Amino acid sequence: MIIDCHGHYTTAPAQHEAWRKEQIDAKGDLSKMSAKEPVVSDDELRDSVANTQLRLQQERGTDMTIFSPRAGGMGHHIGDEKMSIQWSRICNDQIKRICDMFPNNFAPVGQLPQSPGCSPSNSIPELERLVNDLGFIGVNLNPDPSGGHWTDPPLTDPWWFELYAKLEELQVPAMIHVSQSCNPNFHFTGAHYINADTAAFMQLLQSDLFERFPKLKLIIPHGGGAVPYHWGRYRGIAMGMNRPEPKDMMGENLYFDTCVYHQPGINLMAEVVPVDNILFASELHGAVRCKDPDTGEWFDDTRRYIDATANLTAEEKEKVFYKNALKVFSRLKLPAA
Repeated sequence: MIIDCHGHYTTAPAQHEAWRKEQIDAKGDLSKMSAKEPVVSDDELRDSVANTQLRLQQERGTDMTIFSPRAGGMGHHIGDEKMSIQWSRICNDQIKRICDMFPNNFAPVGQLPQSPGCSPSNSIPELERLVNDLGFIGVNLNPDPSGGHWTDPPLTDPWWFELYAKLEELQVPAMIHVSQSCNPNFHFTGAHYINADTAAFMQLLQSDLFERFPKLKLIIPHGGGAVPYHWGRYRGIAMGMNRPEPKDMMGENLYFDTCVYHQPGINLMAEVVPVDNILFASELHGAVRCKDPDTGEWFDDTRRYIDATANLTAEEKEKVFYKNALKVFSRLKLPAA
């Protein structure tokens, strides 16, 4: 069994993005739009994943993808909170439709209707709808709804606490995932994503957040950003602040995924990060869609990196491939054999 904990719906039909453009032009006034939601048939949804996500699952030997709306498309910095609520419901309902069509291949994770300067607790109604009504098993949480300007408080500020309490209550994890960058200093996948991953880890390292919320489960994607590469730096900083070491701070609360697109990076992660805190992921079909000319293999075919990692035993690879995911996504129901 191999569970990919980080997949995005990057192949939505053209009507989906066209509706978003119309919504932006209308500033969220649905009365000025041609339709209250995109009109997409079931056949069009099936076709949108058939030759990408489903085909690549089969070719690369993975079983299930934990599937969420396109991260770069969340666009929390665009418009106001009303628009974010409209757009999030559209995106989440579409994920639900696909997961219902292919329950053996996809499990749903949603986006929250965040907006700069608006309390994260305002996202709780959509969170409850996702989990209680639609059966979603997790959400993506944007630590920077401003799109690269970081205008909201850090993740460890009480600003976020009501949302964390609800995540604990519902027993669903959150992946810390930014969206597009509207700051020209930061390329969104190459800089903004990795910056956010690293910044989130540092915020958590300085705090007692997991002492306040001992059942909260957070995932930092893209291999934890710069953290594994600078593991000694973060250990030393923690010691200097009389805080727990990174591995102890992570405990049963914080996890990294394996969206690291080369063998040396995965080898390093397996060496320094506790294996119980690593989740298999590929970000399929996502940020890097070409082959490595040095190997002739696709950069984002991350299963082969885990298979080739000498630092992991067979039992540890099982943890990475699926057992850790079942622990983190406690609401995930596996299909019958």
